[in-house]
Amino acid sequence: MTDLYLLDPAPGPEWFPFGDSRPICELRAGAWLIRERWEALANGDTRQVFAAPHLAAFVEDGAPQVAQRHAVQGPALIGCSYFAPAGVRPDFPKGPARLTHDGATVGWSVPGGSEWSGDHPEWPGVEVEGLALRGTFDLVTALEHLLAADVTDLTAERGDPIPDGCTIIGDPGDVVLLGATVEPGVTFDVRQGAVVVEQRSYVRGGTRLEGPVYLGAGSDVVGGQIRASSFGPRCKVRGEIASSVFLGFANKVHDGFVGHSVVGRWANLGAGTITSNLKNTYGNVRLSVGEQAVETERQYFGSLIGDHAKTAIGTLLATGSALGVGASVFTDVRPPKYVPPFAWGGADAGRMDRAGFLRTAERVLPRRDVAVTDAVRHMLGALYDHAAGGR
Repeated sequence: MTDLYLLDPAPGPEWFPFGDSRPICELRAGAWLIRERWEALANGDTRQVFAAPHLAAFVEDGAPQVAQRHAVQGPALIGCSYFAPAGVRPDFPKGPARLTHDGATVGWSVPGGSEWSGDHPEWPGVEVEGLALRGTFDLVTALEHLLAADVTDLTAERGDPIPDGCTIIGDPGDVVLLGATVEPGVTFDVRQGAVVVEQRSYVRGGTRLEGPVYLGAGSDVVGGQIRASSFGPRCKVRGEIASSVFLGFANKVHDGFVGHSVVGRWANLGAGTITSNLKNTYGNVRLSVGEQAVETERQYFGSLIGDHAKTAIGTLLATGSALGVGASVFTDVRPPKYVPPFAWGGADAGRMDRAGFLRTAERVLPRRDVAVTDAVRHMLGALYDHAAGGR
């Protein structure tokens, strides 16, 4: 086993809105968090994350400590958080080495007796498989590159029997139920990829799951059509969802289309919230983050919905919308494409106050059995102070 340290990229508009509220390594690339992918490569746990100072108070179940960047003594592995490893662990040399992907450095292998303190271009390179992310929008790209292989790997697990009354289109061996409750009447279409439903999850009859799909522990699907998507723990969803990532603990329990989008933790999408994921011109989607443009180079892209963000019933999100952390959108059926952090009503309607945000969080988190400890309160307050203060 090797101690792992993860190095976040410098904050920038390309990492909006999630760079305001969590380390980049805690984002979901395919079925797994980027951190979990690096831990599989290292065959060890993450000791620290070198992230932006405003994340020093970050706490979340399973997440490592956030620290200022410092020299690391070997044996250790340092990984760049913008890179999502995949495939077979390479053979690391006995001496120090750079981990490279398509010629770019994405990490460092530090043996005992050596020290890492920076780029070290003199170290020899070892190529690793995976996907380099250019920004949060590439979490949708990661679905296309990584999710099918992730769920295929899990078909080796000994799953539970598929209940009578379900319909399987494709190989039944590609339906993996790991301690989940599935009602009769669910359709599993696994011709394009496996469907994995983790423990304590629930799938209501009438739901159609089109693989590849990963449903994290304790999540519920209460109807609709889900395809090519990945859900973290304790999500509750319904409606049509396509090629989207839900980081976890999010709520979309009513009808409405969400496509090629990334939905943050503790986000709540009101009934009838719909994302557009294709421009009328069929051109590539550009994001606007404040006054800065971010090119996705993607034809299909929906919305980025930040942690703790909320939309009102009937909200229509334009192609390439970006809602900041804690934003509450309710004054406009069609809000602007950029909604700042902690906006109250919309882009120009005002800002949620700090006490109001904390009160709401203290009501919401226990609904998913997450205790609001002093450490959690401190993190939420620090999150507000950074993101709202920087508007």
